[in-house]
Amino acid sequence: MPETTPAKPATVPDSVPDSVPDALDRDLGWSLGVVFRAYVRIADALVAELPGGARGYQVLAAAAQELPGGQGALAQRLGIDKTVMTYLVDDLEKAGLVERRPDPADRRNKRVLATTEGRATWTSLCSRLEHAEEHVLAPLAADERDLFRELLRKLAVRAHTLDPVTSACELVTELDPAQGRPRHSVRR
Repeated sequence: MPETTPAKPATVPDSVPDSVPDALDRDLGWSLGVVFRAYVRIADALVAELPGGARGYQVLAAAAQELPGGQGALAQRLGIDKTVMTYLVDDLEKAGLVERRPDPADRRNKRVLATTEGRATWTSLCSRLEHAEEHVLAPLAADERDLFRELLRKLAVRAHTLDPVTSACELVTELDPAQGRPRHSVRR
């Protein structure tokens, strides 16, 4: 029986070209997509064990920071359908990471707050996600990374203000799955 050589693991090239083919050089969508995929691939692996994955992380982060407002307001802010949010918080609560408490401003609402274990989990995940960000942003100098984050934050805040996503499920239903493009020319 002939011996087989094990496959070599994928490696990162020592040098990466500074430019891409001309057609993509100035294409914002291509650039954002590639950077987004690189970050999401790493981040998803880091939060995979958390109930709800990336969505669970967002809820845990908001709960650990004690963002004001009830569960409904949090769902709206994160763009999570209210029904999905209920199940997500249930799962995080069963895992001992969050708890619901009456909102002091309106006792009819429930606030989602991190438990001690939830805060520790969030702190650990923040550190790990920071390393993931640094990996993705490695080609930039430290001052460029800070500038990139600030510029991206400004764009995100403006885009969210002009066209808030109240539900990720709503956004998906606006896409025509057969065509892969928006059904409507402008979302309102």
